[in-house]
Amino acid sequence: MTSTTPTFKHPLIPARTISAVRLPHKPPDSLWDITFSPPDPSSSSPTSTITSITPHNPPNTAINPPLALPPLTHPHIHLDKAFLHRHHHHHPSTTTPYHLPTTGTFPEALHLTSLAKSHFTPADLLTRGRWVLADSVRSGVTALRAFVEVDETVGRMCLDVAVQLKREWAGRCAVQIVCFAQEGVFSGPHGRARGDGDGEGEGNRGLIERVLADHATGPDGDGGIDVLGTTPYVESDSDEDDDDDSPPAYRKNIDWAITTALNHNLHLDFHLDYNLDPSRPASAWYVLRALVRAGWTRSMSSKKVMLGHCTRLTLFDDAQWRALARYIGANNLPVYFVGLPTSDLYMAAQPSSSQSQSQSPSQLRYLQPRGTLPVPQLIRVYGLRATLGVNNVGNAFTPWGSLDPLALASLGVGVYQAGTVADAELLYECVSVRAREAIGLVAGEGVEVRVGDPGEVLLIGYGDGDGGFGAMEGLEGKGYRSVAEVVWEPPAVGIRRVVCDGLWEDVGSGKRGEEEEDG
Repeated sequence: MTSTTPTFKHPLIPARTISAVRLPHKPPDSLWDITFSPPDPSSSSPTSTITSITPHNPPNTAINPPLALPPLTHPHIHLDKAFLHRHHHHHPSTTTPYHLPTTGTFPEALHLTSLAKSHFTPADLLTRGRWVLADSVRSGVTALRAFVEVDETVGRMCLDVAVQLKREWAGRCAVQIVCFAQEGVFSGPHGRARGDGDGEGEGNRGLIERVLADHATGPDGDGGIDVLGTTPYVESDSDEDDDDDSPPAYRKNIDWAITTALNHNLHLDFHLDYNLDPSRPASAWYVLRALVRAGWTRSMSSKKVMLGHCTRLTLFDDAQWRALARYIGANNLPVYFVGLPTSDLYMAAQPSSSQSQSQSPSQLRYLQPRGTLPVPQLIRVYGLRATLGVNNVGNAFTPWGSLDPLALASLGVGVYQAGTVADAELLYECVSVRAREAIGLVAGEGVEVRVGDPGEVLLIGYGDGDGGFGAMEGLEGKGYRSVAEVVWEPPAVGIRRVVCDGLWEDVGSGKRGEEEEDG
């Protein structure tokens, strides 16, 4: 690990006007200039907007001008657990690196991550967190919802590092912090709050409540935390008191999370129903009814409720989906679903009904059906609000995949058999404007950039990016003219460039922008 503090290579400067770009749904031979208002440096939220989009004059002679699109968004990413497989994270008593998966199961992933967490350090978290943000921004991400765990194992260490990264990357990426309970808050060795009379310390729940009192962005906090997240399905009733009238621990988790988020004016994000077991009821219904009991409607609060994974819901038939959608609509619930295909397809499998004597459980899992939320269908058929997220990268929960949301959208073409132009545009929305709306940020609509939208764009095809192996002089570049081309054939990150809140990095090219140094 380097002993010097990393610094940004390029300063941020106002984008002001980006000249000679293509726009989706416009004639392919037409070029446009996009002008941005300057951001308010005193505001903690993005303030720049697109003030004008005008035909470019005189005509530009560039062979492949860039395509301007809404920027990308991570609606669900675990900041503190990323790249555990890549980082040389050593136990002090052994030279063996962080343990790699041997069974590929969810219990193993929980166990391996718990082992890794016991050896986290602020420097380690900073390094891996910077990897996440650097890769994301290079991909075209300007906003992300970052989960960081707060519990008896790590205390507030992950949160403190996330707050530091949020400040460090301001102007390049808006980081929305989730105070996340991966472990039980009503069961398990630390699933008690202070005053429960069981065990030492304040417990996971008590620690989270204290942290929220200090750092929630509500009226009584000093800022930093935007979202409360919990994982009801990790709760176990084996630790509960022998009280037949006591609700299951997962329901206590849900009720506590809703009440706590409302008290602190936070968004709420559940990891929910991460299974394909038809014998287990879907807890999503309990969440929806609990929201109604709490009065959490779109008219009452601007805060959103995200339901992640929800693979159990893929076993719903059409009537069950329609009933769920009707209930959400009739009660005006601000509920969004996020599909996490790279994790879900790897981890969520149906339980085996019978095990062959000649096959181990790890062998049988290769034969089991996999599931992930059918996001395009949820939007088109049932009118639900849904999006797509990366979730984990480089750890036992998801040892494959990248941080590029365009790679995720492209994966969706195959996962959902969504190969039309309209499909591609919907998938792009799911990693851009729909994702941004789902985490409670101001967003445009569709795949076009418009006057009045936030002052943020992703340019596809900016620069040649052809300095690698196999580059050829005189070979015409492919260029990108449509969203479908971007989703079907995600461009190299080297030819992407973003404007975030009216600013972009001064890379010294001077191309297509009226860039001036700050005053």
